[in-house]
Amino acid sequence: MISRIDMRGSLPEDLRDVLPRAELDVEAALEKVRPICDDVRHRGAAAVRELTARFDGVEIASARVPAEALDRALAELDPRVRAALEESIRRARLVHRDQRRADVTTQVVPGGTVTERWVPVDRVGLYVPGGRAVYPSSVVMNVVPAQEAGVGSLAVASPAQKAFGGLPHPTILAACALLGVDEVYSVGGAQAVAMFAYGTEECAPVTMVTGPGNIYVAAAKRLLKGLIGIDSEAGPTEIAILADETADPVHVAADLISQAEHDTIAAAVLVTTSPELADAVEKELPGQVSATKHSERITEALSGKQSGIVLVSSIDDGLKVVDAYAAEHLEIHTADAAAVAARVRNAGAIFVGTYAPVSLGDYLAGSNHVLPTGGCACHSSGLSVQSFLRGIHVVDYSREALAGAAAHVSVLADAEDLPAHGAAIRARFDWRVPE
Repeated sequence: MISRIDMRGSLPEDLRDVLPRAELDVEAALEKVRPICDDVRHRGAAAVRELTARFDGVEIASARVPAEALDRALAELDPRVRAALEESIRRARLVHRDQRRADVTTQVVPGGTVTERWVPVDRVGLYVPGGRAVYPSSVVMNVVPAQEAGVGSLAVASPAQKAFGGLPHPTILAACALLGVDEVYSVGGAQAVAMFAYGTEECAPVTMVTGPGNIYVAAAKRLLKGLIGIDSEAGPTEIAILADETADPVHVAADLISQAEHDTIAAAVLVTTSPELADAVEKELPGQVSATKHSERITEALSGKQSGIVLVSSIDDGLKVVDAYAAEHLEIHTADAAAVAARVRNAGAIFVGTYAPVSLGDYLAGSNHVLPTGGCACHSSGLSVQSFLRGIHVVDYSREALAGAAAHVSVLADAEDLPAHGAAIRARFDWRVPE
């Protein structure tokens, strides 16, 4: 069901190239989404409606979800689901509220200060996928950090569903209502990103788009980056588990399966020092998979080239492997898991020990589950309050403080052959900078 790679002895130099990884050719998808985005740019709401009919098989009179539909979805929400969402929101707010940076003023010289102000973006479009699964948790993970950052205007888009009369799934609508978001659109795919970026008669343009989606959403975000800010080009979900002989194979197998459940191209990778654990996990997988609802999808994901078991000689080598892989989600199942986790450099989120599985992070840990994929965790972070803030430097110098810097500015301006820069300083004084 799952392949095995033996790296005991010595690790390959090109670790990133030999580790299992899902392929996501966003570049090829660009040419497919370009005409979609151009159509929305030129024809606005009419294009959005026609594209929704073409791709989702739903005729919508308006992309905007009526307020009464949001109210109805919340009123009809299963009380247990509501309670779980409310607790998810509460925990997420606790974590994200503490991420908000304070403005800082530094006195560089007497009379000369630089203040770094943290200012939220004006308006954000939040994308919530819909398809194989329903993701009200993604509403929470996108909306909460934006709200805690102080973003003044939020809009959510999620694909129209034929089963629900052209509206997004009611649980998604209920989550929006719980969070106080009343601007929601029944639009998915590249056309949703284009609607946010260019604006239509129904939807004002945004300054930033966040949220996971399929390859066409990722391609549209790449195409329109610059016109809008984006969080990342999210690819297929992935889990890596670093484990030794102390790990429980039942738990490891269950956690690999939990992420494989998302998609047939989801990646599940076990890195272990223990051949016995590898054998036990391989033995455990078929029984657990056959007992799950989405066994066919999970089997395809675990059997794909993006998944595998990697044998290593030591935890040190295991750390090199997981750092090279830079997983979206990384679990540590080892003796002294906290100490091992502290040595990890590259991961979207790290889950320490038996009782912190990825499933907890997906819903209720308080952490954010919108995370970098495809190895991007070596240079990028997950969604946070900081994603929605811009640092603006405010420079405030007195006449005396500027005079103290004038000679150095003039010298550096001449060194760069930009004499007007120095002249702009001298124009403020009735003296010349000495030659």
